[in-house]
Amino acid sequence: MRGRLPWRAARLREVRAETATARTLVFEVPGWPGHLAGQHVDVRLTAEDGYTAQRSYSLAAPPDGELVTLTVETVPDGEVSPYLTGVMEPGDQVEIRGPVGGWFVWRPAGKAPVLLVGGGSGIVPLMAMIRERRRTGSRAPFRLVYSLRDPESRYYAEELRRPDPGLDVAYLYTRAAPDGASRPAGRVTLADLAEGGWPAGFEADCYVCGPTGFVEAAADLLLTLGHAPERIRTERFGPTGG
Repeated sequence: MRGRLPWRAARLREVRAETATARTLVFEVPGWPGHLAGQHVDVRLTAEDGYTAQRSYSLAAPPDGELVTLTVETVPDGEVSPYLTGVMEPGDQVEIRGPVGGWFVWRPAGKAPVLLVGGGSGIVPLMAMIRERRRTGSRAPFRLVYSLRDPESRYYAEELRRPDPGLDVAYLYTRAAPDGASRPAGRVTLADLAEGGWPAGFEADCYVCGPTGFVEAAADLLLTLGHAPERIRTERFGPTGG
């Protein structure tokens, strides 16, 4: 199905800063068919000489008519992200193809508890699930365990600080923890997921997204805690986000 998806013109409507190196971009995409929380899209740039470059990015928000929302981290040597985060202005256009993916998705009809485990920019598709839960009024309880380098690296910081009944958020810092933090900086551990997640007996649906090493480590910890393999869904990315 991926090869049959058409490329669509996407006009940048809005840009919001998330961190010093990440931006949220809202595009208007005429004819957009809609999508599920957790899916991603391909973005293509075309230079004046005809050269093209494309990368895949997770959707950061649930369906909203013809709007497509991405959050992009700048990769200094990248071909696509520096243009999206540092050059594009409202009114500029790129091409978008999608939505892509049907495994790493959450549907609001689900009743099971949900555990979201994000590493760095792996929070993006998980945030789409959180927003979809809120948008649809789902009563499925959510827990988010968000691992990141330091407080300045937090995506969606203000939004995640707002009260959201049924959503619990736990932050893990790997390099520098904020003053007064009870947990020292370090990688995610068995204790972190036992405390911030759900007991295996609750049969939660688990979604893990981030760099490959993080995803593999977190998934192994969830298995050690007794979560069923078929309830653990993973999405990983490389240095380019592809």
